[in-house]
Parts: sequence; structure tokens; C-alpha cells
Amino acid sequence: MASREFLKILSSARFGDVYAQQQLSEAYLTGAFKTPIQPSNALIWLEKSYLSLKNQLDTENLGLNEDIQEVFKRLAEVPLAKTISSPAFQFGWDHFWALAESKESPRTSLMARWQLIHLLINPANEDIQSKLSDWLSKGLSISSNERFANLDFGGLQKVAKEYLQEIAESNSEFTHQAKELLIQLQPKNEALSSLWDAWIKDQNEDALVRAAELGLTAAKMALGLRLAQFDGSQDGKSNVSLKKAAHWLSLAAKDGDRDAWFALGEIYRRPQFSGYSAAESDRCFDRAADLGHPQAQYRKGANLWRKRDKIEEKVKGLQASYWAWQAHQQGVSEATQLLGKILTSCSKPEENDWHELAQFANMAISHHAEYKIDEEWMLLCHRIIIANQFNFTKAELLLAKVGQLQHEHCVVVDIRWELPKILPRLILIETIQQRRALLAAGKVSAGADMELEGNLRQRRYRFDQVTDWLGTTFRQNIKKQKGTELL
Repeated sequence: MASREFLKILSSARFGDVYAQQQLSEAYLTGAFKTPIQPSNALIWLEKSYLSLKNQLDTENLGLNEDIQEVFKRLAEVPLAKTISSPAFQFGWDHFWALAESKESPRTSLMARWQLIHLLINPANEDIQSKLSDWLSKGLSISSNERFANLDFGGLQKVAKEYLQEIAESNSEFTHQAKELLIQLQPKNEALSSLWDAWIKDQNEDALVRAAELGLTAAKMALGLRLAQFDGSQDGKSNVSLKKAAHWLSLAAKDGDRDAWFALGEIYRRPQFSGYSAAESDRCFDRAADLGHPQAQYRKGANLWRKRDKIEEKVKGLQASYWAWQAHQQGVSEATQLLGKILTSCSKPEENDWHELAQFANMAISHHAEYKIDEEWMLLCHRIIIANQFNFTKAELLLAKVGQLQHEHCVVVDIRWELPKILPRLILIETIQQRRALLAAGKVSAGADMELEGNLRQRRYRFDQVTDWLGTTFRQNIKKQKGTELL
């Protein structure tokens, strides 16, 4: 069921409120306000917002270019492949090409290109590509961009492949994904397939070498591993073979193969290899970790933990804990043990000292309109709930900077700004309840005045006031609830 806030925005959007139309499109993209994610509807409302702004610009000439650019920025985030049946697809299609070629906003251009790549050449979208090809063949596309207006589907796919190659060779947020897609799009002609089959079925080494020479990433990887003999018998392996192995593994690594990067890291650590380099080995392991290799992530985390006193970081161990957590997520048992050394676990809030008070605080937040709770009291209630979830001390409860607590995998509790002698703590985020508590508190604190909570003395005074009020107001309610449950 749609929330009241969503219905209010929808009503404003229908009356032509440009900002509400943009909010509505974002809700359909992100699922905010419990809205079902529907990219087609998001595109429709972005088109309405664009047309409203364009009409204002044409008639009033009030310099709304920045607002239109904001529409384009949101538009580039729409998954175009999921909107082909939308009435607004023509609008999206035309403007995506314009954004892809635009030089005004590099990131918007990158996002637009990435969406066009997915639509036109991603093998996962073959059914959609067939529909798009039919649509183009009927002459329904009326592009304002001269470069693309007369191109057929094959010509547009060629442009998308050019975009893909550029992204793969760049250093952007989509580089790794672009390399993976390039691997999927590698030619799979009959000759290459037969060579690979000959290796798989008959262990024909000549076929493996030929397949690697023809550019098959899997063959490069297999040949490199075979030459390096990663089977426990490498002690007597010659430097010549290791050089050849490094050559083929480097080629596979350039294609984005994380296992190849990891194997290269192993080779550079071998004393019999003439190119031995601990620094280059670490670089290869780091690259493999960046690409998601679990053992490489554990190595990187362990290495950062060993060197934590020599690394400049605001909170010691934060980087190490992140990589150990990534490896832990992929089932590396050593990473789980390392994570236990770095992060504190607080997965049972019902055993913490703040549990009862947190229950009261939660009830107060749920009925804040009824009790007319002030903003600073609301903030403190959220602090109490977080303190219970992560077993904070009283000083940490009062002083922790709520907006800076959450990282992807843990909470960083650092109150040295007020109490310099108290060392920061890293606490693992383990439950959905913990994440929800952080998200709710973050939203409240984000809109609050920085000076609202005051200094430590003021916070202590307010804490005593709030806790007394919570106990007096809600303790009886808790007892009544328990009595009802027993009955």
C-alpha cells in the first residue's frame, strides 16, 4: 500500500510540480516510500518534468538550464533496457544518445553510455534487442542527433561496442564490468571452440596453445597455470617456464581475470623467478582483491592489519577490517578469524545495559506526534537505540557523530574530538535491525542543525531528562504488554 508521503508527492506531480515529478521518478527507481521499482514509470515522470521545464524555459527564459541538467542526470540512471515498452521510450532513446555524446557532464555521459551498452549488446538482453531492432526497422525512431539518426540496429551496436572498449580501457566505476562484458563478447567461432574442446576432452597441449594465441582468455589462463605448475610440484620449475607463465597470465589478467592476477602474485613471490618482486606481487594480489578474489581479499586484509601501525589512516584497522570482511562474506575461514581480532561483535542487543531504555525510546519515536517530542529529544532517542544495538558506553552514546558512524561493514565509534584519550572502536554490523537503526538515526541527524545537541554538559543534562521521562512514561506500558502476553 502506498504511503501517505508518496500519495502527497503523486498529487503534486499530477498538478505539474516539477520537483515532485522528479521525486516521483526517483521513488520508482529506488523503491523509496515503499514504492514498487518501475523504471518505465520513472521514465514517464522524467519526461513530464523535462517538458514542464522546457516550456518554462521557452516562455519565461528564466535560465532553467541547471534544472534541466538535473533531469538529465536522473535520466542517465534509468535502466533503459527495462523501459522499451514505456510510452516515454522515444524520449529516453533520443536523449540517452545525446547524453552519451555530451561533454558537459562526464559522469552523466558515462552512465548514459553504460545503459546503451546494456541495451544494445549485452547478451542477457537478446529478447529486448530483438524488439528494439523491430522498432527501429519500422522507422519509429526520430532522433535529433544527426550521427545516429540514419544508423540501423547493427550500426548502433557498433557504436555501443566502441563505447564499451573506451570504458574498459578507462579508469571508471564501470571498468571492471566492461572488461567482463568484453570477455563475454569475445568471438566464439567454430575453430576456437573446437580447439578448446580438444584441450578439455583430450588434454591436447597444442590445441591449448593455439586457443591462447587466438585470444581466448580461458586458454591464456589455463596455459599460464600449466606452465607455472600450481599443483604442488613447482619447486624444481625453471625460470624460463615461469617467465612464459607470467606472460600468459599477464594477458589473461589484462582481460580482467581475477584468478590470473592472483596467480601472477604467486609467481612474483617465487624465489626462483628472475622477476621476483614483493611489491609487484602485492600489486597483483591487490588487483585480484579489487576484482573480488576471496583469498586475495584475505591476503590484503591480513597485510594491512600487520602494517596498521605504519599506515596513515584515521582509525587503525578500518581498511584491514573491510578486506577481511569481504573475504569473510565469500566463506574464507581465516578471514573470519582475522575479523574477530579487528572488530567487536554485538549481535545480541537484548543482553546489553541499554535494552530496556531502547525499548522506551523506540516507543517514543513511534508516538512522537502524540507526545510532541522536540527534535533534540528525538535525536537522543535514536542515540539510545544505536547504543543498545552496538553496546556503547555512556560517553560514546552522548558523543558519537551519528552521521559518521556507519561504514559498509562496521560502525566506527570515534569520540576523540571531545575525549582524546579514548581510543576508537570498530564494531561489526551483523543484523538488519542494526542497519535499520543506523539508517533511521542518519536520516534524522542529516536534517538537524549541527549545534542543536550542544556541548557535553548540555547532552548529559538532556540525557537525564529524557531517560527519566522515558521510564516514567513507558515502563508501565511495557508491563501491561507483558501481562497481556501472559494471559
